Amino acid sequence: MATAHRPRTSRPLVEANARRHARRGNLYAPICPSRSVLDHVTSRWGVLILVALLDGTRRFSDLRRQVAGVSEKMLAQTLQSLEADGFVSRKAYAVIPPRVEYSLTNMGREVAAHVEALGNWIEENLGHVLDARCKYAARETTRPSMASSDRAVRRPRSVS
Repeated sequence: MATAHRPRTSRPLVEANARRHARRGNLYAPICPSRSVLDHVTSRWGVLILVALLDGTRRFSDLRRQVAGVSEKMLAQTLQSLEADGFVSRKAYAVIPPRVEYSLTNMGREVAAHVEALGNWIEENLGHVLDARCKYAARETTRPSMASSDRAVRRPRSVS
């Protein structure tokens, strides 16, 4: 009985692809792509968009109204970044006027739940944070300034 022969190159490619997808990021490594994902997810607009989409599918204009203060440009850029990272799904309808809807992917729902928890913690503890800021500001305003003799004085170089 004859069996189909697979090309030798397919197995190494499959293994390399599996390793690439199974790789864990390292946020502390400056060149790790996880840094850009962190930027997209934890940016001001990224957090707010992800949490807004937890409530369900939204049109661009609905998101813009819900995420008060975001410009059209920033909303579009943030949605594109989140879509490229696999967190947001974009569906365009061929109608006039054009209609585009955004929703979370499974991975998007997972990450959105995490940033929602962070947002909830911030809202619940805002009073404590504001108190800490006031105490810090009071401490900074009463801190004695350095005397002029203690400051490093830079003298201009003489030009020859």
